[in-house]
Amino acid sequence: MKRKICVITGTRADYGLLRWLILEISKSSKLDLQIIATGMHLSPEFGLTYKEIENDGFLIHKKIEILLSSDSTVGVSKSIGLGLIGFSEAFADLNPDIILVLGDRFEILAATVAALISRIPVAHLHGGETTEGAFDEGIRHSITKMSHLHFVAANEYRNRIIQLGEDPSNVFLVGGMGIDGIKKSNLLKKEELESSLNIKFKKIIY
Repeated sequence: MKRKICVITGTRADYGLLRWLILEISKSSKLDLQIIATGMHLSPEFGLTYKEIENDGFLIHKKIEILLSSDSTVGVSKSIGLGLIGFSEAFADLNPDIILVLGDRFEILAATVAALISRIPVAHLHGGETTEGAFDEGIRHSITKMSHLHFVAANEYRNRIIQLGEDPSNVFLVGGMGIDGIKKSNLLKKEELESSLNIKFKKIIY
């Protein structure tokens, strides 16, 4: 039986980092991909970027509206509440084996809380990082404590997650998610770049 992997994406930014991983999950004969789009993806103000996911050929299994017109502290708190309702209903319907989340946005916090209460394991990407002075820091570490598997970008972040009390055997150093996109990009050769910019590079460029 295939394991159902439910990927949560709330912004164009996190989808850009998740895209190649989503593709690999979709190609696996052992995994069944589920996608939930939420947050900015569903907002006309931010360009309805869920369409980029669909244009890449992926099925969006659930769309969860949580954004309010207000970005005040009260508005964000209400959005988290809406997220808890929406994600808990989505998880009950999709019945995933594991939830995959990235980062530290408040919609990811809502998804992780709903998964914890639903007793669904969470895999967290890019935990252990720091943004001093921002409330993202508290959200990120809260997500870490509610997650079961941790995939980090640097050894420093792995150590921080272990310091938070997580089992070292569940914390994996995999590097930054953006590396996959860079490696798969078709970069211009030096001559092509010179031609496109109509300039000639010197041997040493500062």
